[in-house]
Amino acid sequence: MGSLLASLSPQAANALYREKVRRAQTRSQRHTLAWRSEARAKQLPPAGDWFCWMILSGRGFGKTWTGANYVIERAYTEPGCVIALIGQTKADVRDTMVELGDSCILKQSPDWFMPNYEPSKRRLVWPNGSVAIIYSSDEPGQLRGPQHHYAWVDELAKFRYPDETWDMMEFGLRLGEHPRVLVTTTPRPIPLIKKLLGDSKTVPVTGSTFENEANLAPHFLDRLRVKYEGTRIGRQELYGAILDDMPGALWNRAMLETNRVTKHPDLRRIVVAVDPAVTDNEDSNETGIVVAGIDATGHGYMLDDKTLHGSPREWASQAVAQYHARKADRIVAETNNGGDMIEHTIRTVDKTVAFKQVHASRGKHTRAEPVAALYEQGKIHHVGMFGELEDQLCSWTPGMDSPDRLDALVWAFTELMLGKDSTVRTGNAPKVLVNYRGG
Repeated sequence: MGSLLASLSPQAANALYREKVRRAQTRSQRHTLAWRSEARAKQLPPAGDWFCWMILSGRGFGKTWTGANYVIERAYTEPGCVIALIGQTKADVRDTMVELGDSCILKQSPDWFMPNYEPSKRRLVWPNGSVAIIYSSDEPGQLRGPQHHYAWVDELAKFRYPDETWDMMEFGLRLGEHPRVLVTTTPRPIPLIKKLLGDSKTVPVTGSTFENEANLAPHFLDRLRVKYEGTRIGRQELYGAILDDMPGALWNRAMLETNRVTKHPDLRRIVVAVDPAVTDNEDSNETGIVVAGIDATGHGYMLDDKTLHGSPREWASQAVAQYHARKADRIVAETNNGGDMIEHTIRTVDKTVAFKQVHASRGKHTRAEPVAALYEQGKIHHVGMFGELEDQLCSWTPGMDSPDRLDALVWAFTELMLGKDSTVRTGNAPKVLVNYRGG
């Protein structure tokens, strides 16, 4: 367009430019009216003088669709603005917020205002110069320095380092007359969420999965109702409720927060603990996979949660990958359901790993209580935040079926800090009985 304008008289150039602006504005109004006319009241930006618009809702509410359209509208109405897109990991931002699914930015952008997506530079650039830059909560330092007009933060309650990420984001949210942030998240009672809800500049919106029933498959909704209606997890995941600690639970949020750290010291031992799923179908439990370590003073550190829903080959590959990545001493796996087949599955991936079978001869409460006591004594620390694992810890009470992540964690710290006679196999070596006491 620049060369064309240069070839015209000033009067003709101005007329052409004004016509292009008029047509673009008309198209923008059509897009704005389209998404706003389709949105429910809770999906529309609130009126008034706010800093944080926080949508706390169940799955399927339409959080991503709302966030994507809000970002597109900001990019168009304020040419040249800079927007931060912040998710749990870069993959989450790429897959959920930018690229995949009908609700992402690239799928919601109209053809006439489609951003140029540059994955290698972690950014989207719109025709009018507006830019969105991708960040992740597992690398909060990337937000140190850059400045933005707006931010969209997705699944804040699942962030590994929520406070550090939020602080760096807010320090850089300083461009324009009215910087703002949209948070779309499943609710969890983490301190940062509670702090933001208590801020007069936050506008909270709570919504349920079933408010978006018209856009969800009936089969999906029926399964959710049958499986989760009336449960605690249903209140959180379907209705957007922030849950308090479960009375009688061995763990509580305060216990976890008191001992949380962002870094760990040198570790004397590291293990990967696996709680394998019994079956492999869409209704199966996840396979719990956690990484934990112990330092020279005897304090334990929860390092990572790699729990997944997948085939035996998939969970075995993940466990072996963590074993090598963390330079772990061994993989510890419960073999009550599967026996030697669990070891065989892992050795199919890598026959050289050090492997230890653990067999649950005592009840889950009896196994979990000593580990919970170590938390109470301030001897176990979480390095960052592990939302789904911590939900399980704080909602499980003795007598309930213990979930996958919790079981894997108990096995990890039992191995590292409590000791238990069991079978160890290293490579193709024969079985050896050992007695570990605190490592």
